[in-house]
Amino acid sequence: MKRYILFWGIIAGAHLKMQAQTDTAFKGTIGKTLAESKEWWAPVPKAPAGAPNVVLILLDDVGFGASSAFGGLISTPALDRLANNGLRYTNFHTTAICAPTRSALLTGRNSHFVHEGGFSHIGSSAGFPGWDGRIPSSAGTIAEILRDNGYNTFAVGKYGLTPDEDATDAGPFDRWPSGKGFEHFFGFLGSATDQYKPDLVEDNAHVTPDGRHLNEQITDKAIAYIDRQKKVAPDKPFFLYYAPAATHAPHQVDKYWSDQYKGKFDEGWDVYREKVLANQKKLGVVPAYAQLTERNEHVKAWNSLSADEKRLFARFFEVYAGYLTYTDYQIGRLVNYLREHNLEENTLIYVIIGDNGASKEGTTEGVIQPGKNNAAQSSEAEYFKKNLELIDSIGTPNSRVNYPVGWAQAANTPFKDWKQDANSEGGTHNPLIIYYPKGIKEKGGLRNQYGHVIDILPTTLELLGIKAPQYIRSVKQDSIQGTSLAYSVNDAKAPSRHKIQHYYIFGNRAIYFDGWKAGAAHKPDVFDFNFAQGKKPEKVSYDDDVWALYNLNEDFNERIDLSKKYPEKLVELKKLFDEQAEKNHLYPLIDRYDVNNKLIHHPNGSDKQGPIQ
Repeated sequence: MKRYILFWGIIAGAHLKMQAQTDTAFKGTIGKTLAESKEWWAPVPKAPAGAPNVVLILLDDVGFGASSAFGGLISTPALDRLANNGLRYTNFHTTAICAPTRSALLTGRNSHFVHEGGFSHIGSSAGFPGWDGRIPSSAGTIAEILRDNGYNTFAVGKYGLTPDEDATDAGPFDRWPSGKGFEHFFGFLGSATDQYKPDLVEDNAHVTPDGRHLNEQITDKAIAYIDRQKKVAPDKPFFLYYAPAATHAPHQVDKYWSDQYKGKFDEGWDVYREKVLANQKKLGVVPAYAQLTERNEHVKAWNSLSADEKRLFARFFEVYAGYLTYTDYQIGRLVNYLREHNLEENTLIYVIIGDNGASKEGTTEGVIQPGKNNAAQSSEAEYFKKNLELIDSIGTPNSRVNYPVGWAQAANTPFKDWKQDANSEGGTHNPLIIYYPKGIKEKGGLRNQYGHVIDILPTTLELLGIKAPQYIRSVKQDSIQGTSLAYSVNDAKAPSRHKIQHYYIFGNRAIYFDGWKAGAAHKPDVFDFNFAQGKKPEKVSYDDDVWALYNLNEDFNERIDLSKKYPEKLVELKKLFDEQAEKNHLYPLIDRYDVNNKLIHHPNGSDKQGPIQ
């Protein structure tokens, strides 16, 4: 009997604690009659008076040197306008690949800490806390927080954080956008999709695409969500997460856009880098002392290419440039809507130009139709010959295009390496624009403080005057790990407050601490699987990886390795990496060899990967 009473006492105590957590404990009076009773209604969440709308724009696979807003040769007038009337953050970072970046962005916590060390896909998630691809409820998203503080919440475009097993119309839906705080969603759940035949979802069901380009469809839907809300609740703020598939492969766009760049890149990727660096210095987004990093060993000198190679490779980048300019046009449509409806002045807009650096996944030769031309099974000569035959299909709805890595290095100017390379700034260093007419009076200001995607959530809460919740719908919340950038908004000279940051993507890893950075590249990487003609790369020990050391305060794009000059600093940083890895559930280390050989995601000890349900 005593155990029974104790059990129900514990349950009752837990219930009362839960009521206190959610502030829904009844505060009225209950008598035997209505006359003796007093009603009470739980308060309806309401945003702070005058709270701004929030628009968070995240582009995909765009390098630091692509957009004209940061010195690139690809025209992005909408982004230029936002940057010229807002702030350019020149020292902002992502995780080096899409799903980890998106999980860190939405939760304000490091990607492994929220279980997204790889992806939510079966082939690249594993049954460990840092790797299972299932963001826990204890890591509430910015959408959940704003929803519970009186905002309507919408998302359009790429989500990329729903486990494959859950991504059918049968759900479960707790890890769909609707389960993570978004009241409406229109887009796709995976990592990539066809721009004309997307795997399209609205709210909790798959829908049939209408044949138009996905960028146009998501922009129409974003405007419709806002328009519908403002008609019935004009004073209620909204949060919009606008995440186009662009410019992730496949690069597909109407010739109207790509043909605007006909002949514009005939000078090639080496000259492109030189021109962009000069532009970047004029804008002030790179230091005046900056020099280009060495051309990567996988990139041929443009002047050494044949006429056919130049013609083919130039067309790849014409299409890519048209794709980015078209994406910018759609962003402009969204911003124009806000302006025309008197919403722009009190809207906080973030633009993160890329969820990682430019992609090296297009091989040294570029990708057009992988079903007809397989890089893994061909020699480079055979592959190039077939691609040349397919040149007229580049960018069309029938293609699955990604550009050659020479253009990826150009788009990453002035950094080295690419997407997936978490050890290098070329994988993690992306532009950030913050635009907020009512709250930021400086136009075209530069901010050089160190930042990371985990900083956006706390920045938003501080600018909105909202406290981070201890509980979200009765679930105790883990600490937010990001550092608010609000201190820098009106103080260009404020010292950086984000002092430490680790990075890890499939073996490539780095640690940043107060201006110093140590990083190690790891094999195999994507280059080892291309043109292998059936040969499989071998497993490489992490102990054999070579670490480099850089002082980013004096060498922001990692040209001078100081590991031999300051070995004690390297030892210190490697120890710090291990501490951060333990703290953030990064271990066990998993690399491309493990993924490509299907050594992970084996439910219940099976030797086979789990099936898609």
